[in-house]
Amino acid sequence: MSIIPFNHTMAAHCESGTVTAQLNFHGLKITEPLVFGISSGLFFAYMKPPMMDFPMFVTRSMPGQILGKFSRRTGVKFKKKTYKDSKEAENDLNALLDQNIPVSVQTDLFFMDYFPAWFRVHINVHYINIIGREGDKYFVSDSYFPEIAEIKRDTLMKARFAGGAMAPKGLMFYPIHIPENIDVKSVIKKGIKATTFDMLKIPLPFLGVKGIRRFADRITDWPDYARDNQQLADKILRIFILLEEQGTGGGGFRFVYASFLQESAKVLNNPRLNDLSREMLEIGDKWRELALAASKVSRSGDITKDKLAGLGTLIREKADIEEVFFKKLRKEISNHK
Repeated sequence: MSIIPFNHTMAAHCESGTVTAQLNFHGLKITEPLVFGISSGLFFAYMKPPMMDFPMFVTRSMPGQILGKFSRRTGVKFKKKTYKDSKEAENDLNALLDQNIPVSVQTDLFFMDYFPAWFRVHINVHYINIIGREGDKYFVSDSYFPEIAEIKRDTLMKARFAGGAMAPKGLMFYPIHIPENIDVKSVIKKGIKATTFDMLKIPLPFLGVKGIRRFADRITDWPDYARDNQQLADKILRIFILLEEQGTGGGGFRFVYASFLQESAKVLNNPRLNDLSREMLEIGDKWRELALAASKVSRSGDITKDKLAGLGTLIREKADIEEVFFKKLRKEISNHK
């Protein structure tokens, strides 16, 4: 058995958790909330792409952006590679593991068969750390799983080369350079400024606070997209899942961001960020209330326009409080010396 000594920890989000674990292994002691906040991972978008049969919303930045933005802001360099040839991908992975280098890979969550069946859905942007191999199996540090897991070689290859939207294409990455001195204060401020811009200033009606309002306005249209009441109920239940269960740390990543602001208050010696951290915790609780309300509507089976309008009212409330919050945060970080 060959397992690289690796500090396995669970995390709120697979990408920020995987990146954090890699950085810690390579000597940069940093927390997941700082990685998430520095890379401006908090976001909101509501859209109905033509190729999708149903509207979708997201509460964090696009997959891969945490890795990319953290790298650009801190100077940490990662070796990244995608593949056309699965055999080449397997050989490169094995060669790195044999050098005791843990490797992060992008996978389809569905093939992570150490999870129970109800948890495994086809999502091509699940990040894990491969930390060893033996025979036809690999050892996995998955930030959503409580212990080191095992996965068969063939299963891992299927996960790394799954088709569909945002296909992994065998992507793997690992740090190759960490600067001796990172200006943490500066990159925290850059991360906060970028998040407030994303939530307030992007001039598109489906992004940021404007996107939350669009979500509120359009949720009553959801029956028009559904094949039947069962599909509609499933889509409404996914509001709960996306806000509470699929790698958010609860409240649509708002609790993770509150932790980031709390840590930032110490680094920047700015107690007002502690106050804003507490406000973000309250906002997270509000998103949790929406999640529970959506779950209740879904499970009732009686999905009327009035009930959807009620969810829309709750969503619009989140837009209003987040607009006020991010304006305060933008002003605070702009005035910070």
